[in-house]
Amino acid sequence: MQEHLFQFVSQWDSWVQVLAVSLVSAIPFVESYFGSAIGVLAGMPLWLAVPAAVVGNWISMFVLVLLADKTRGRFAKPYAEKSKKRERFERLFNRWGVPGVSLIGQTVLPSQITSAAMVGAGASPRHVILWQSISIVIWGLVFGSLAMAGLAVLF
Repeated sequence: MQEHLFQFVSQWDSWVQVLAVSLVSAIPFVESYFGSAIGVLAGMPLWLAVPAAVVGNWISMFVLVLLADKTRGRFAKPYAEKSKKRERFERLFNRWGVPGVSLIGQTVLPSQITSAAMVGAGASPRHVILWQSISIVIWGLVFGSLAMAGLAVLF
């Protein structure tokens, strides 16, 4: 999949690549970390690839947080038995809170899913958006820098 996304991004001229990286980064599991790396590997400068990836990832996360906030409780069954995954998420959420789940959660699930789950679990949408924004920027910078360092080593 990354190869197809890389080809999609690299086929465009420089300013269209910014839009392409933003679109690619809105996809769950690609996000700002792979989006920024794809942008750098496609020839974009780091200072352009990371913000493009962050914006795409942020917009999709923001929309899902708003949707989760609007629909919170509408689909919950009051006496439904909790699944093992939901119990695990709630344990992690109670232990680490919004900052921890936002910063560490992207190693397991996309920011879109973790942010919606946190809002569904009762977290403040503003708090979730703040910490997810911080996390999206950090992960984008880290992976974009790693891609840049990898290119420097190769060439």
